Amino acid sequence: MNRRLLLAAGCLALLALTSGCLGFGTGPVSEDTLDSEPAEPYRWDTDRTVHVTVQENTQFRAVMAVNQSTLDLFRRDGFGGSNPLSVQAVRYRYPNGTVITGSEIRERGGEVRETRDETVVELPPGTAERGGQLAFTSGGTPKRFTLPTYVDGSYEVVLPENRAIDFPVFGQVSPGNYETLRDDRGRVRIVWVDPVTADTVSVRYFLQRDLYVFGGVLGVILLAGIGGLLYRRRQIERLRKQRTDMGLDVESDDDDPPGFG
Repeated sequence: MNRRLLLAAGCLALLALTSGCLGFGTGPVSEDTLDSEPAEPYRWDTDRTVHVTVQENTQFRAVMAVNQSTLDLFRRDGFGGSNPLSVQAVRYRYPNGTVITGSEIRERGGEVRETRDETVVELPPGTAERGGQLAFTSGGTPKRFTLPTYVDGSYEVVLPENRAIDFPVFGQVSPGNYETLRDDRGRVRIVWVDPVTADTVSVRYFLQRDLYVFGGVLGVILLAGIGGLLYRRRQIERLRKQRTDMGLDVESDDDDPPGFG
């Protein structure tokens, strides 16, 4: 009986942990994180609904127009679930140009907190009707940017300098129907003018030098292959010569069958 009680208690504890009932890893985001400075100023003057600048260190700065009081930020985990998107340097810009920090969002009645599945950004009361912009900095993975489409509208992703997408396998963009431009610093801009209907925007990019490295490796492989073929051919010729010297490969010119003639 005691074993069954212990097993039942263990199952309940495991269920509570996996469902988030115990609240581990949740709570308000610290003010130091919210008020930290972005690597560069946010692009508030964008004419896209969502503007993303990918940084050299794989972090990215996002600015998005919002017309709702709450925004849920998350990443899909590949198993049908989601994890909270870690954010820092959170800012909100009112339509009149006034910019407030993450802690000021909290002071004015809003909140930025993490749950087990998402980061919830609650804007101050009354801001949803005004149609301002929310900005934050978050992290990514090397040579790949992926983000759910939290809001409907047009999107733009600016890659770091010396990055490209125009080589198969190394570069890939989803969804399609995008345009590529360059800004005044020579960075590639990927623009979806029409509203994005896909669940996720994804860009795989590469450094220009990656092509030279790939070309060098491919050249070494080809040279090794050619060298192997030449070596094998020399070995075959050597064996053939040895067989000839031993008389094993001498063929008769007499076409008559044995016993005739």
